[in-house]
Amino acid sequence: ESLRGVRLAMAQRMAMAHAAVVPASLHDDADVQHWLEHTDVTLQLVQAIAHACTVEPALNCWFDMEARNRLLHRRVDLGIAVDTADGLFVPTLRDAAGRDAGSIRDGLERLKGDVEQRSIPPAALRGQTITLSNFGLIGGRYAELVVVPPQVAIIGAGRVGPAVVAVDGKPGVRRTLPLSLSFDHRAVTGAEAARFLAAMIQHLEQQALEGDAK
Repeated sequence: ESLRGVRLAMAQRMAMAHAAVVPASLHDDADVQHWLEHTDVTLQLVQAIAHACTVEPALNCWFDMEARNRLLHRRVDLGIAVDTADGLFVPTLRDAAGRDAGSIRDGLERLKGDVEQRSIPPAALRGQTITLSNFGLIGGRYAELVVVPPQVAIIGAGRVGPAVVAVDGKPGVRRTLPLSLSFDHRAVTGAEAARFLAAMIQHLEQQALEGDAK
């Protein structure tokens, strides 16, 4: 079948990104053994990304190679990848760092509903400063993700599940959340990416412990 509409736009955008970006990736796991049974994974990821952007702002950035400059954003406008039968939509959750948990969840539900009903305004599909792909809700652990310029980073979250890890020097089974961070190596150093991912993991694991203590 001929590509058209959203699927054609996705194909063109991915081809452009592949030609323009110098990609690199990091992978790691967050120990979420103490997450409560019905933990809102996407909410936790949004909050962890917002936190990591304050620790390492180099990834909440736009990069322009032709102008030889980068624009570091004070506000986190988070792209949320949404899968549909017609192709991929990436609506924008505005000011993710400035929202509380309830506002984030309401915003996510509103974006998802607008995408499903194809009523989302074009402006809501632009202006992302960094992107999240929570593909683990469907399946998979790690991914090599596509960074879409002018953004310089995208975070992927895999499926939460048991893994054998070292616990007090001995093998043990823990629930883990696999994370993938792909970044444009023209604008982001490996150390900056590593600090960002470490900050995300620290936040996710701390939230897990705090949830267990309540």
